[in-house]
Amino acid sequence: MCNFFNKIYKILSKRRNIALFVDGPNIIRPKEFRIDLQKVKSMVAKGGKVKISRVYLDQFASDKLIEAVVNQGYEPVISTGDVDTLLVSEAMEAIFNDNIDVIALMTRDTDMIPVLSRAKARGKETVIIGLASGFSKALSKAADETILYGERA
Repeated sequence: MCNFFNKIYKILSKRRNIALFVDGPNIIRPKEFRIDLQKVKSMVAKGGKVKISRVYLDQFASDKLIEAVVNQGYEPVISTGDVDTLLVSEAMEAIFNDNIDVIALMTRDTDMIPVLSRAKARGKETVIIGLASGFSKALSKAADETILYGERA
């Protein structure tokens, strides 16, 4: 786990403004994953100012999960439709925000590849924070940097 956080610090250590978007159904909802989102955010914050930190959830998210997201320092965004659509829409707003330098996505979803491509085209640095288990090589190749949660040193 230490290698994971060292990579975050190295990649984001240039004191930039960061937008961090977490794909809740793909990252925190599966029972087999134990993600400490507060630790992820605090490490990201060591490398820059986290201007946006959101976790996207569907309408079936429990009140307990929503409360946990808030307690870990994130803004929960609840979608009554497809979570990906809302995440992409808000990530695109950040891409066109001149005050954001880095787009960081915590996801396993290859549907986010066009977001990464658009961010790069606008001169943003892109970071994917993924899970070592079952991570997509295509998603990794689309980002400037990839950090795998659960990666061994």
